[in-house]
Amino acid sequence: MFQVHQIPAFKDNYFWLIQPNAQSVDTYIVDPGASKPVNNYLQANNLRLKGILLTHHHHDHIDGAVALSEKYHLPIHGPNSNRIPQVTHFLEEGDYLNLGVLTAKVLTLPGHTLDHIAYLIEPADSAPMLFSGDTIFAAGCGRLFDGTAELLYASLQKITALPDNTLIYAAHEYTLSNINFALDVEPENKDLLARCITETRKREAGIATLPTHLALEKQTNPFLRCHLKAVQTYIQQKVTTPLSSDVEFFASLRLIKDSF
Repeated sequence: MFQVHQIPAFKDNYFWLIQPNAQSVDTYIVDPGASKPVNNYLQANNLRLKGILLTHHHHDHIDGAVALSEKYHLPIHGPNSNRIPQVTHFLEEGDYLNLGVLTAKVLTLPGHTLDHIAYLIEPADSAPMLFSGDTIFAAGCGRLFDGTAELLYASLQKITALPDNTLIYAAHEYTLSNINFALDVEPENKDLLARCITETRKREAGIATLPTHLALEKQTNPFLRCHLKAVQTYIQQKVTTPLSSDVEFFASLRLIKDSF
């Protein structure tokens, strides 16, 4: 049976360490923004690093990759982007990456950045796992940097097409802040109100709110709910231009969140 280890770093980052077989010490690290926390975790748990997986070019996701690659003589997998010269093995939509007894399928998810990809693992005997970088968060989604709202909306729609039991391993602990905004959008959403209590208790106990389930995101994440009347009403009240399409509502909601 596999394991996924969580390595907290910086203020709110999570580096995800995938151990495909609990009987083996081999592991693969997703988005190591620093090498020291990874090295410390490997040594403390007697694990061995076999590969590095990157989702996009932001420094808090890639800055530890070269040091880890050089120390352990490892490949660096990631998107074909001139902003990530560290990558030794380029990946694109539909590629498959062998992780020991597991296989990761590559999804292109532009929007947060143009070069963003994610890794989908579908074990035979358990729920799918999506290592989503900064495309989707618990109760939120990534900001727009060099991507567009149209691209990010399409990427989120691609995620929502996955099975409802998909576990989402996002890269940041933004959950309580995102829920605060979500409650402004849907103050009467009972699922969201219940989630606020649950996630607040987790953080008070020092427990991570990730991974999250796609089914829960569909119930409580406003960026996946821009097709609903209650969400559209909230958005339309905040803007002066009449909106008509779900993409337009999404784009406006992202702007509203930026200044919330």
